[in-house]
Amino acid sequence: MSSRFSLTLALQIQAVAVAWQVYSLTKDPLSLGLVGLAEVIPAVAFALFAGHIVDRSNRKTILLLAQWMSVAVLVFLGSLHWLSALQVSTHTLLIYAAVFGGGIARAFFASSAFAFFGQIIPRQHYVRASAWNSTLWQFASLVGPACAGFLYAAFGPNGTYWIAAGLGIISIICISRIPFAAKIVNSTGRESLKESLTVGLKFVFRHRIVLAALSLDLFAVLFGGAVALLPLFADLLGTGPQGLGLLRAAPSLGAVVAVFAFAHQPPSKRAGLGLLAAVAGFGICMICFALSQNFLASVTLLAISGALDSVSIVVRSGILQLTTPDAMRGRVSAVNSIFISSSNELGAFESGLTAKWMGTVPSVIFGGCMTLVVVAVVFCLVPELRKLNLANLQAKE
Repeated sequence: MSSRFSLTLALQIQAVAVAWQVYSLTKDPLSLGLVGLAEVIPAVAFALFAGHIVDRSNRKTILLLAQWMSVAVLVFLGSLHWLSALQVSTHTLLIYAAVFGGGIARAFFASSAFAFFGQIIPRQHYVRASAWNSTLWQFASLVGPACAGFLYAAFGPNGTYWIAAGLGIISIICISRIPFAAKIVNSTGRESLKESLTVGLKFVFRHRIVLAALSLDLFAVLFGGAVALLPLFADLLGTGPQGLGLLRAAPSLGAVVAVFAFAHQPPSKRAGLGLLAAVAGFGICMICFALSQNFLASVTLLAISGALDSVSIVVRSGILQLTTPDAMRGRVSAVNSIFISSSNELGAFESGLTAKWMGTVPSVIFGGCMTLVVVAVVFCLVPELRKLNLANLQAKE
């Protein structure tokens, strides 16, 4: 958990620094969307192969390699200042290339971290442990962007990247201190590569509750998320990189409060209904955020949206950990990472594209309305999700 906190802190700092640097170089909302696209392409393209490797290898080793690659990306970004003669277009392309490399690392990190989690945590603690894990992730997502804005203002982009790289090294040290898990579960070796790569997909699409939960999060964040456009809103609200950092941190502020409560009392009996209500509330918050012209009101709305989004994170993590066979954890997590990457990074591209066509505010209003439509569709088509009780899943062996 300390490792997860340090690496998340580093990557959140990187995300804010990259967003502000790219926007400063280009002044184009579409360029912010391209940052998300540069990360989602490798994250999705390598996801299934990463899951295959994780289920056939030592999960701790793969996790460490993914972390080292993330640190290498930060070092590369922090070294670009040595190329002082760079043109704006070349500089931007090199940043996109670094983000692309980070997307590859993310594919392997997501699968290996999920699988390793399942090996070192007893089954009866999965839901509560997922909540604690999410608490630290959200806390790092709160602290990281807030710090990033001030670090960027004080040290510039290059110094900010080097500080983030130092945090990545701390993360690696923490994982290195964990003994090899007692039960290393590998595939039997009888599956062909094609069969192994598709096992996770088949598992997800055969379980309606799992598919519904993942799809709900995918389309809600794909349309409703506005993170990629926060540099534009910071500009509209008259704040600089410090204001951007606070806007980026606001959703995690709300999420930390909500997920901390879940760590003590995890959602259980009415988890499905709570999930649907929370995603609908998220969409409403995004609509109100788009219409807000006050910085404090905008921060508050983003904080509420983060609290509601945390419900989806905890419930989805609990469903996956409780339903996934141990030998398939890497590959099922790979499919989950495809959904997450598609919602976050592809959503960033969608945000940049619609902002280019519709304008910043109308594009976010449109996204919030689409989120409400998605919730209505899932509510009607998947009654199993409405009736979801995590306590029943946890009781099954």
